[in-house]
Amino acid sequence: MARLPVGIRFIISFSRDQWYRAFIFLLTFLLYASFHLSRKPISIVKGELHKQCAAGVEAEPRFNGPSSSTRHGPTHWLLNNETDCGWAPFDKNNYQQLLGALDYSFLCAYAIGMYLSGIIGERLPIRYYLTFGMLASGAFTALFGLGYFYNIHSLGFYVVTQIINGLVQTTGWPSVVTCLSNWFGKGRRGLIMGIWNSHTSVGNILGSLIAGYWVSTCWGLSFIVPGAIVAAMGIVCFLFLIEHPKDIKCSSTLPTHSRVSENGINRFRLQKQSAHSEKNGPLDPELQCLLLSDGKSSLHPSHIVVLPGDSSGSMAAISFTGALRIPGVIEFSLCLLFAKLVSYTFLFWLPLYITNVDHLDAKKAGELSTLFDVGGIFGGILAGVISDRLEKRASTCGLMLLLAAPTLYIFSSVSKMGLEATIAMLLLSGALVSGPYALITTAVSADLGTHNSLKGNSHALSTVTAIIDGTGSVGAALGPLLAGLISPSGWSNVFYMLMFADACALLFLIRLIHKELSCPRPTAGIQAPLKEH
Repeated sequence: MARLPVGIRFIISFSRDQWYRAFIFLLTFLLYASFHLSRKPISIVKGELHKQCAAGVEAEPRFNGPSSSTRHGPTHWLLNNETDCGWAPFDKNNYQQLLGALDYSFLCAYAIGMYLSGIIGERLPIRYYLTFGMLASGAFTALFGLGYFYNIHSLGFYVVTQIINGLVQTTGWPSVVTCLSNWFGKGRRGLIMGIWNSHTSVGNILGSLIAGYWVSTCWGLSFIVPGAIVAAMGIVCFLFLIEHPKDIKCSSTLPTHSRVSENGINRFRLQKQSAHSEKNGPLDPELQCLLLSDGKSSLHPSHIVVLPGDSSGSMAAISFTGALRIPGVIEFSLCLLFAKLVSYTFLFWLPLYITNVDHLDAKKAGELSTLFDVGGIFGGILAGVISDRLEKRASTCGLMLLLAAPTLYIFSSVSKMGLEATIAMLLLSGALVSGPYALITTAVSADLGTHNSLKGNSHALSTVTAIIDGTGSVGAALGPLLAGLISPSGWSNVFYMLMFADACALLFLIRLIHKELSCPRPTAGIQAPLKEH
């Protein structure tokens, strides 16, 4: 018998479950990367919406807008006392406030909508809910770009478009996190989700490159093309997304060692035993540790939610207040508020900052800003690996936040020294700023949403994820707004604001860090699965 080709041997070396799991990993990665791809153009186009006004030295024809007769009337000559400051209404001296209003309208709507999105999403099929959000997001992203072709100069048009787009984009995060957590167990969750969360940076990089390609010639396409990509991925979602492994009779968890049992019957029995032991006396001190690897933590007896052991029993959706009572949800939510404030300030204002400091055009500044996202990829993976190894999520976040604040100060100082210094600090700052943000929005959210007391209820996961990311989105809305208000007084003041936000993020984790460091590392015996009799 002939020896099988290497490629075929590689394919059959993986099980059916592993191939489906890899497919869902890649699909959800691409789906949410397309969301971020559509958010990036506004930061790239800012440098084109408002240009540094330059008076013409001599009379020369200037082409403005999509046609010579639709932008400001017929083609005209710029005389010595005439200027071209960009696209009205952003060509005024208060352009930073107006551009900040665009950011704030999107992010404020996103923050408000996220709280509702988790509650709605847990009651609807993920595939339908996510498909609707992606199609709607694609439409409104493209609508913003149509303002260029239809010569629209109304601030209200762009603000309303941003608000609606922010609302429909809230369908994305709770859906993809819930779907991924359905397919992957708790083992090595930090590493797996750290790699998966690089979709944020990949989407930002692709969005920067796509938007930058057209920004100087036809900025409307900088929105229309990403909008078309998001809508196309929405169709892919409808055709291929598998919400839960049980839908195709796959295993719902990764193979694990003897440390922990993930099957429904054993987890239920372990849960019942914990509840019973609480009635008879205090919990083992080692079980008091919060958010160790595999999501183990303790709960007050009033927080225990014992679900029916019968697999046919239905799981009711958890309430908003019930999700808030899960230990760690409030602290991590408030930490993410300030961590996301820093991250989204860079997302929306970094290209303009590079344009002003390094005196580059919008296209080159957009390309250079992708280095921040490249650093973010490594930061997210590094945070996941460290938190898995140490089994301390809060401590990992705290360490990176502690290092991020002085790094931002150095960035604000050395970025004025030249392009090489800017490149180095972009990579380092991206890693330290994005690491905690990535870890909290993925592994920590999944840990809390699949708390042992909830018996892996995916409905609770959707709500917890929405609460944490929704609170973080409040900071995401405030950051760009504050940057727009503060930047006229100097970019140094913006960096001071970001350093203060990092310090606040660290402050909210102090209690959890102390709890982690004061708890002994659990032994395998505590987590050994109960055998069936």
